[in-house]
Amino acid sequence: MKRSDLYEYQNYSVDFLKEHPEALLILEMGLGKSAVSLTAILDLMFDRFEVGKALVIAPLRVARTVWPEERETWEHASFLRMSIMVGDAKQRAAALRAQADVYVINRDNVKWLTDYLEKHNMPWPFDMVVIDELSSFKNHQSQRWRALRKVRPYIKRIVGLTGTPASNGLLDLWAEVYLIDKGMRLGQFITRYRDAYFKPAGMNPYTGVVYSYVPKPGAEAQIYQRIADISVSMKAKDYLHMPECLMVNHKVEMDPDDRELYDAMKQDLLVDLDGDTLTADNAAALSNKLLQMANGAVYNADGDVKKIHDKKLETLLDLIEQANGQSVLVCYWYKHDHQRIQEFLAGKGMPTRDLKSDQDIADWNAGKIPIALISPASAGHGLNIQKGGHIMIWFSLVWSLELYSQCNARLWRQGQTEVVTIHHIVTKDTVDENVLSALKHKDTTQQNLINAVKAHLTI
Repeated sequence: MKRSDLYEYQNYSVDFLKEHPEALLILEMGLGKSAVSLTAILDLMFDRFEVGKALVIAPLRVARTVWPEERETWEHASFLRMSIMVGDAKQRAAALRAQADVYVINRDNVKWLTDYLEKHNMPWPFDMVVIDELSSFKNHQSQRWRALRKVRPYIKRIVGLTGTPASNGLLDLWAEVYLIDKGMRLGQFITRYRDAYFKPAGMNPYTGVVYSYVPKPGAEAQIYQRIADISVSMKAKDYLHMPECLMVNHKVEMDPDDRELYDAMKQDLLVDLDGDTLTADNAAALSNKLLQMANGAVYNADGDVKKIHDKKLETLLDLIEQANGQSVLVCYWYKHDHQRIQEFLAGKGMPTRDLKSDQDIADWNAGKIPIALISPASAGHGLNIQKGGHIMIWFSLVWSLELYSQCNARLWRQGQTEVVTIHHIVTKDTVDENVLSALKHKDTTQQNLINAVKAHLTI
């Protein structure tokens, strides 16, 4: 593809990055964040001579395959020499010392990079840093965040790319924005940010420890206003000819005996199941157990799987049969869900296949896999599988809006030619319903942020 193939909104984004040394680019999946970034890097290097070397930080699979593929896809970007710093320490060191324009490293090796440079008395060599999936730097206590903050004063230009900057609430924004503007807009300390814009929403009555916060009245708008000057946001449906996306919920109901087990666990945090006593030590563990029970099986203390019901499996079978031969992508979370789905469908003469390798993805896109299984944890970034199908079924639900949204966008994105249908199998009157409600609530906050800094661009 040539530079003339860039959409107008992409050219707008390129110009924004060139004019803003500190930039937060909130582009939904499918809008071409990497193409925008490579074009901006090219111009800053060879037109303006403002950048000598650029560093891209990305999830491992994206660093290893997506960025090199994007470089080859765009004719003008192919002039950029690229060095991929993945593999073992020796391979990463060799890639760092190679002559290149753009260096790409996976986010888990950011600390290795800063430590390596310090150990060898090497100055920070990158004028520009692009953080692909900035939301993975939302934890200010993580090693990757601290390592990047350490070298932040030496970075002349920095870009944060994300589709979901506040996937789990506005508190996440502080750490992300700090790396972009060194604390100029939301403050130098997260405690002061929290005190200024949030109030306690949940507290342990015995210890007085606050475990959740909500924004103060008017705080949400204030936060958006603070970061608006360095942010540009666009939604895919506004700029691409996106297919329709339908969300459908299918409720299943436990039998009375299974319901009794579920309610006992919910109320007492323990239950006896076939001689095993299942316990939950805290609210997080309880939520985890209840989600498993809603799916139909649960781990005991030894890690063995205790079966409860097949209600979701039966509904899954119905949905696959209703697809009438069309390829179906099934999302699971727990390993026992994966095993039970495989075994149940195999017993019905319906073999499944995991989407893991490049060959799996190629076969899916070629229509050779009728039923594919995928975990949201491995489907989040840079996975182009929209050509292989348009039906997704969530067997297991997840609390993370980021994983949920990213996984959905594997099918509902540019290049999809069919109406996308996303099915949720929900066990009635269980934590499944709470998860769907929470995702909807978080998406409201997310959408408010996107709208607040949305670019005004007429296409």
